Amino acid sequence: MTQNARLAADIGGTFTDLVLDHEGRRWTAKVLTTPKAPEEALIRGARELLATAGLAFSDLTQIVHGTTLATNAIIERKGARTALIATDGFRDTLEIADESRFDQYDVLIEKPKPLVSRDLRFTVPERVDVMGKVQKPLDEAAVRAVAERLSRAEVEAVAVAFMHAYAYPGHEARVRELLADALPGLPVTLSSEVCPEVREYERTSTAVANAYVQPLMAGYLARLQAELGRLGSTAPIHLMTSGGTLTGIETARRFPIRLVESGPAGGAILAARIAAERGEAEILSFDMGGTTAKICLIENGQPLKARTFEVDRSSRFMKGSGLPVRIPVIEMVEIGAGGGSEAGVDALGRVTVGPSSAGSEPGPACYGRGGLKPTVTDADLTLGRIDPATFAGGRIRLDPSAAHQTLSEVVAKPAGMADANAAALAVSEVVDENMANAARVHAVERGIDTAGRTLVAFGGAAPLHACRVAQKLGISRIVVPRDAGVGSAIGFLEAPAAFEIVRSRHMMLNAFDVEAANALLDELAQDAEREAKSAAGNAALATTRQAFMRYAGQGHEVAVPLPSDRLGRDAADDLRRAFEREYERLFSRHIPGARIEIMSWAVHVSNTVPAPELLPSVDATESAPTDRPTRSIIDPETRTAANFQLHDRATLQPGQSLQGPCVVAEAGTSTIVAPGFDAHVDTAGALVLTARQQAHRSAGKPDDDIARQIMWNRLIAVVEEQAQVLLRTAFSPIVREAGDLSAGIFDARGRMLAQAVTGTPGHVNSMAESVKHFIDHFGLEQMQPGDVYITNDPWKGTGHTNDFVVTTPGFHRGRLVALFSCTSHLMDIGGIGFGPDATDVFMEGLHIPFLKLFDRGAANETLFAMIRANTRLPVDTIGDVYSLANCNDIGCQRLISMMDEFALDTLDDLADHICSRSEAAVRARISALADGAWSYQMTVDGYESAVTLAAKTTVSGDDILV
Repeated sequence: MTQNARLAADIGGTFTDLVLDHEGRRWTAKVLTTPKAPEEALIRGARELLATAGLAFSDLTQIVHGTTLATNAIIERKGARTALIATDGFRDTLEIADESRFDQYDVLIEKPKPLVSRDLRFTVPERVDVMGKVQKPLDEAAVRAVAERLSRAEVEAVAVAFMHAYAYPGHEARVRELLADALPGLPVTLSSEVCPEVREYERTSTAVANAYVQPLMAGYLARLQAELGRLGSTAPIHLMTSGGTLTGIETARRFPIRLVESGPAGGAILAARIAAERGEAEILSFDMGGTTAKICLIENGQPLKARTFEVDRSSRFMKGSGLPVRIPVIEMVEIGAGGGSEAGVDALGRVTVGPSSAGSEPGPACYGRGGLKPTVTDADLTLGRIDPATFAGGRIRLDPSAAHQTLSEVVAKPAGMADANAAALAVSEVVDENMANAARVHAVERGIDTAGRTLVAFGGAAPLHACRVAQKLGISRIVVPRDAGVGSAIGFLEAPAAFEIVRSRHMMLNAFDVEAANALLDELAQDAEREAKSAAGNAALATTRQAFMRYAGQGHEVAVPLPSDRLGRDAADDLRRAFEREYERLFSRHIPGARIEIMSWAVHVSNTVPAPELLPSVDATESAPTDRPTRSIIDPETRTAANFQLHDRATLQPGQSLQGPCVVAEAGTSTIVAPGFDAHVDTAGALVLTARQQAHRSAGKPDDDIARQIMWNRLIAVVEEQAQVLLRTAFSPIVREAGDLSAGIFDARGRMLAQAVTGTPGHVNSMAESVKHFIDHFGLEQMQPGDVYITNDPWKGTGHTNDFVVTTPGFHRGRLVALFSCTSHLMDIGGIGFGPDATDVFMEGLHIPFLKLFDRGAANETLFAMIRANTRLPVDTIGDVYSLANCNDIGCQRLISMMDEFALDTLDDLADHICSRSEAAVRARISALADGAWSYQMTVDGYESAVTLAAKTTVSGDDILV
């Protein structure tokens, strides 16, 4: 057997990418995926690579594999016929789901259908409380009766999800034993094993998803293992997980849900490896393909991780529209911004890009296969970035005239632009801003700034757009790795063997049981080590630990690292300080005196992957030849055409340097080296682009309509982050679970410029009106940095005293430029409590007139004391007041950064643009209505006397009067 002959395969929806690594040499291949039997494409591609390298299957020492098979099975509903067994009374957990709404204005919102139909959801008597104490023993006779029904229904897999099974898994384990006796060989997934965490819906959804794909993945892995064995391979097969780690084939069979999104995870691992080679701890991974762009943060040399993922989104790319799965996953943001993303013009006359995609059939208009809508690829071709003769290695001949025509008709004319070139620039700018915005929001949610990082660009389209995205993010250095087109598969070969377990066990910090905590962490470490060894073998293992903490009453946790050794007597104090530091970093200020609780504990066990040697620095020993052909390309920053030199990447050697503007072409992509950037080839063969001057964030001319649109989009992103902070820090269940909130930014005249996507429509208009009252009451000239104002005035606020409005003036260089405002529903403010029994507003509880909550940053302790004394839930109520103030603080911070980025002194011009565009769009829609008057009235009873409501609507031209 040859030493270190390693094969990596990434099976995607269209192509299967393969990489063979042998004694320092690398071979790559891309073959069409065979959906009905994915192993066939893998075997065919492996044969080609091995033949090229002069090796046999018996020479392989490791096979690493990632696949979208599990993800596609869920999306296409091609998994097993699955049943669910739940606690009595909880049959419809999957149907009820949660109260979140991913589109606040869609009254016909649709969420993905459950993977298990109602006729296959069964319940049995049993009950365990939150501390793991059995309240009602398992009814084993009922389980046997369910087994008979499962047999008659010809079920292929079963998920078991009992209430609080994470605290006591005994009942679920006994059900598996009973089913094994009655139905031998039937795959059974226990929620207490696949997701032993709080949150019933997410735990049940994860268990069901695992059961749904288990027979499919088990069959596939068995066929692959058998075929590789028949061909002579004895190499271990390791599977890539969504968390960016490798696992053994047996563990993959038990937990196939951990294999979703394994391909993109490989790309993040590649970026992390590049960071290590370059001695850089902070990287931004940028993967742009044909359909989507995926962005991931590399922090301290490692990709950031998350605990929740969504599959099968009913509204693509909209957070909250999919089935939740709680598994370790590399945290990345995915948006509809690929080469095939379609462009258009919306009702406001704004250019839009994505999320719809032309795909490969019919593809972009320039493919000549019947595509009618312009795409990013059409724009890139029109701008001159793509050579129509060599695109995709010459396999697809592009038609520039088709791209030009569709951009003119679909974008330029409706938007009032001069020509197709202007439209192409707009499409390019919008998609680049969308990607930069996604990266920015993804980063700031973690309290991270993208400026100063290195951008690692891979995938077919990322090198075309990397310079412009980097400019928008304040990034000065870009790395385009060798063989970037198969970057994810390369990343597979760099991934560690590991396993992570998260388990919920509630513990209050003021009653911290250090012995119980140490015992639990030891148990988790043993379980994780056992699973990790299935891929790591006898390699040395390292362990890291975390606690997921929050203020008692909140619904979202903050991850706090734990020391590697056993917790000591002072652990509670240490954890409190660590939690408050992290909370302040994320959300501006902590909540004094609030109780802290630990909800879950995590242990991650991994083999130690040898750190790569730092790449030796390479001097630019020579310039690449300058007598190269050129191509005219329109630069997005100057918006003028320039001649870009053309270089073949295969001819470039380590140490050679290039001066922008130029294009470096290769089989899978081309790298645009923009004016103001230089490039050189490093010792690993990567192309490194460096800005000649420190990058400044850029969006174009501030007096340009496209630049205004970009800034408008940015304001929307700012207020969406504001809303997310409010949701994540709220105590009120109706806020943190149902999004009963609003958030927005206003100019100094009180005009609302942007509102958050997250929220409730009913709060928006009342919040907008209240801001005008704040301005009138306090006066703009009296407002100071650090001031925060509050009211729940039902006549000038939201109309309901439980809804508090908090408004914060935002200052830029000492000048008031905007106001941030937000609203949320507090659970209790005294009064007669819940219900419709109040007969006047004074019975509803505490009434706060327009007051200062913070005065130049100092808390109004008298007001806080009054609020605390007039509620049955003082901790929750004070916590919610802090959440309102904190989210406005974050909005102010992001606005300052935005204005610095775009060199804005005021928002006046942008505000006028937003308001005039919005008014014109609304009037255009009104004009489409027939002129006339309509009236209606109704009488409502249930009060001391009947109430008559009457309304009349009159439409005349572009005016409407209600």
